[in-house]
Amino acid sequence: MKDAREEARGALRCLPYMGVIAVVAEAEKLGFSNGDPDWINLGQGQPEVGEIAGAPDRVKRVDFEPIDHAYGPVHGTVELRQRVADHYNRLFRQGKESQYGPDNVAIASGGRLALSRAAFALSPARVGYQVPDYSAYEDMLGGQMPRIEPIAMHADEADGFALPGDRLVEEIKEKKLDAVIISNPCNPTGVVVQGDDLVGWVDGARENDCVLLSDEFYSHFVYQPDGSPGAGPISAAAAIQDIEEDPVLIFDGLTKCYRYPGWRIGWVLGPKKLIECFITAGSALDGGPARILQRAAVDVLEPAMADQETDALRQAFAKKRNLMLDRLKAMGIRFAHESEGTFYLWGCLENLPAPYNDAEHFFHAALKEKVLTVPGFFFDVNPGKTREVGSKFDQWMRFSFGPPIEAVAAGLDRLEAMLKG
Repeated sequence: MKDAREEARGALRCLPYMGVIAVVAEAEKLGFSNGDPDWINLGQGQPEVGEIAGAPDRVKRVDFEPIDHAYGPVHGTVELRQRVADHYNRLFRQGKESQYGPDNVAIASGGRLALSRAAFALSPARVGYQVPDYSAYEDMLGGQMPRIEPIAMHADEADGFALPGDRLVEEIKEKKLDAVIISNPCNPTGVVVQGDDLVGWVDGARENDCVLLSDEFYSHFVYQPDGSPGAGPISAAAAIQDIEEDPVLIFDGLTKCYRYPGWRIGWVLGPKKLIECFITAGSALDGGPARILQRAAVDVLEPAMADQETDALRQAFAKKRNLMLDRLKAMGIRFAHESEGTFYLWGCLENLPAPYNDAEHFFHAALKEKVLTVPGFFFDVNPGKTREVGSKFDQWMRFSFGPPIEAVAAGLDRLEAMLKG
């Protein structure tokens, strides 16, 4: 699976699937389909989307208006852009002199497209990316080579796979980086950079004229070190001094934190001069998001409703995090960092008996039990395959507690039985 390479098909090329998509493609060969009750997806990259205790009712109806049948603005409707700006000012900018407005926001059809727009908009530049990190960065950055030069920043297991503020600044200076793309909270490790370290990231970007692309799609999935729900979300928006001068673009959306991945509503916030570049990239790539779901998104981000959803989310997902962590540790899986964010656990298989101590073998064995997991090598981001072949994450796995808690528990039962087998 991990050695798949692109092949030509006439004038077209067939690219290999990446990450979760590759996992699903392999599972489909054995009969998997979304919604099949016989299968449990502990590899899924989306949260459960049904009702959860304490959360607002799920949106069940959206009424069309005549204008919804027309093209919308490339950068999104002014109503949603204003709502997103107000949302960030309320959560992260209270008492600060500079405040976000609608011209500091652009909407895109989902997070992956928002990030792809940003990669497309980059001028010839040296772009730093973290290893391990979100697998899709490989294609996003690789597709823009050789105009941009991707530069790996290796997070160390000894640091729990974190890049503290001073370490990121060192990387920017030593590698002469023009931009950095990084997820926080991090997919797959669950590392959350906050407090002084997050201030260090923003200060380092400003002082070194380096654009920070802060991927915050798991911003509300935050837990205390003891596994209890976090007090609230994290964002680089809280560490920015001047929203027009600090070179920081913040990416988020309804996909993860509000549990509406199928709506494909993402956004980016930043200085107006950078947002304009994002908008022109969108005019070339996709033409802008659908109006109808933007109008629905305005209601989802109504302050009381938004807070009720994310408070309930942290309560529900903290329970699943603790359940999965305890069960996997009891099976012999080791953790360099016990996740404080996202809905993933990043575990090492080295202490398991052979052959289960190999990620690819573990993955295929779990598929026979009708359980999906994601091998760690997918997160060894390597745009253009420029680094030497081989991955140091061949014994690492990403486990998702995105499904409902009953499915998480049942999937763990199957993995435990597999290892005892």
